[in-house]
Amino acid sequence: MRDYSISLLKGDIFGGLTAGVVALPLALAFGVASGAGAAAGLYGAIVLGLVAAFLGGTRVQISGPTGPMTVVFASALAAFGGSFEMALAVVLVGGILQIGLGLLKTGGLVRYIPYPVISGFMSGIGVIIILLQTAPLMGAPASASPLEAILKFPVSLSLLNLHAIGIGLLTLAIVFLTPIRISRFIPSPLLALVLCTLISVALDLNLPIIGEIPTGLPEFHLPTFTLSQWSLIFSLGLTLALLGSIDSLLTSIVADSVTQTRHQPNRELIGQGIGNILCSFVGGLPGAGATMRTVVNINSGGKTRVSGVIHSLFLLTLLLGLAPLAAQIPLAVLAGILIKVGIDILDYRLLKLLKQAPRPESLIMASVFALTVLVDLVMAVGVGVVLAMGLLTWRVAKEADITFDTSNSRYPYLDKANPGTRIVHVKGPLFFGSTSHMLDRIETVDKVVGTQQIIFDCRKVDFLDLTAIFTLDDMVARLHQRKIRPKVVATQEIRQQLLQMNTPNLTESIIFADMKEAME
Repeated sequence: MRDYSISLLKGDIFGGLTAGVVALPLALAFGVASGAGAAAGLYGAIVLGLVAAFLGGTRVQISGPTGPMTVVFASALAAFGGSFEMALAVVLVGGILQIGLGLLKTGGLVRYIPYPVISGFMSGIGVIIILLQTAPLMGAPASASPLEAILKFPVSLSLLNLHAIGIGLLTLAIVFLTPIRISRFIPSPLLALVLCTLISVALDLNLPIIGEIPTGLPEFHLPTFTLSQWSLIFSLGLTLALLGSIDSLLTSIVADSVTQTRHQPNRELIGQGIGNILCSFVGGLPGAGATMRTVVNINSGGKTRVSGVIHSLFLLTLLLGLAPLAAQIPLAVLAGILIKVGIDILDYRLLKLLKQAPRPESLIMASVFALTVLVDLVMAVGVGVVLAMGLLTWRVAKEADITFDTSNSRYPYLDKANPGTRIVHVKGPLFFGSTSHMLDRIETVDKVVGTQQIIFDCRKVDFLDLTAIFTLDDMVARLHQRKIRPKVVATQEIRQQLLQMNTPNLTESIIFADMKEAME
């Protein structure tokens, strides 16, 4: 801040105010969609946005409630029977875990999450938002889960409110069709919010509205939980922590690409964690770095942390002075804005390439998508990562080449000098995924009549893991029992690794660094 100038302040003011204008309708909509109320969305945007701006690792990032975090919080609220304090305990645990992830310096690991998992999860979140907002768009009560929304769609259709669907469709038309030259000056969500609310009030339409929003500063809340619910609170908190961390760090990467700077990922996680912890004490919605609001801030001139602070102060001013006006906003308008958010979250890049994409990656994406929408967010991410790891293991295991030369053609003099000697050639990675292949080869060698000695040629092995070492040790023991002499030829590095493990059968007497020495 030593070189902070008037020109930077001007850019930060414009960037922060513009980001605040974009954040206002989204914060209200996310608050209502979560079941905690519009005020919770504003509290979350103000507190998290302010704390993350000061303490986060990305200078121009704008933080606040996001679609995925709102879905998890709504799931927590429903899981605990509407207990707001227990849902806030989930937010508290999530914030603590985020700080822990930052202190453990795991911020850089987001780059290693497979793209099909992220794509399936984000597209699933987009579909969840769309499904949950379909009923409010028609003037019917919102459902607690996407599966319930699907099953209750006929009921929602029977409760169709023509005024609500009309205002909702008008909202969708505005957010989708507003020309860019207009949205540069006033974001289309804000334009839809103002125009459709004014029309509803002027025509005195009969449709559900937000209702009273508390004015003034938020009250202190004390998150509570019971030991019987602790496992569920922890799992949902872990979901919030992982999802918020991924969301924030991906937004940080986007900000880096636009501003040509580098963020501090671990500091970003700590800042987001502290912000979410404070949100749990003021009754605010949890959040993360918001990509759209961050890009709007940058494009509007924001260059330092001051822009994020101004964004939060702007929303605080609105909360203190204009909350009564927001009470008249129709729920159908917020539903239309959120449906646009859900559609934007869908990963069109991969959806367009599903036919050309490798089939295993497409199946992983589809599995994560289906589990996200129909089952559980935690399970979706867990299953997706496990499937991706399994696919990677299978592909790496295929690189292992384990062959048995029955004629010893590579060493034509071997039968004369060492009758009964067989050589198993091992090449590539030798780990838990490829050891079964080696066991199959040993079974083949055992069946060769006259086998007296087996040499494992591991000079072209890239790496060994603990499973491979123990498997090799067990095979050596079995060969000893069958009166067959085992020997291992390996590079100096692999030889040292085998000896360091100090296994009972892989001793220095049978491990060699040279093939001729082993044959002697």
